[in-house]
Amino acid sequence: MITALAAAKAYASTQKTLGVDLGAGGGAQAIGSGGGFGDILKSAMTDAMKASKHAESQMAAQVQGKAQLVDVVTAISSAEASMETVMAVRDQVISAYQEIMRMPI
Repeated sequence: MITALAAAKAYASTQKTLGVDLGAGGGAQAIGSGGGFGDILKSAMTDAMKASKHAESQMAAQVQGKAQLVDVVTAISSAEASMETVMAVRDQVISAYQEIMRMPI
């Protein structure tokens, strides 16, 4: 089960990856072209897909004898961390949606 703290850390690491500054200003100031939450999700999914494909290519290269085992383990670990980040954000989005649906109108 993903905790709220794990989801917050995942969200913060995603924002750092996208270049969002959470520093002394108090609010989030985007360095780039001012993307929203959807852009952050899209970027996280793209990063997870790239990490997964890289892990697959490393596994295939290791089977062919062209890659070191440590490179394969590192790639798989990176892909796993990316997927855990995406799942943490997904779980929190679903939880927020369910909470909103429970609110009285």
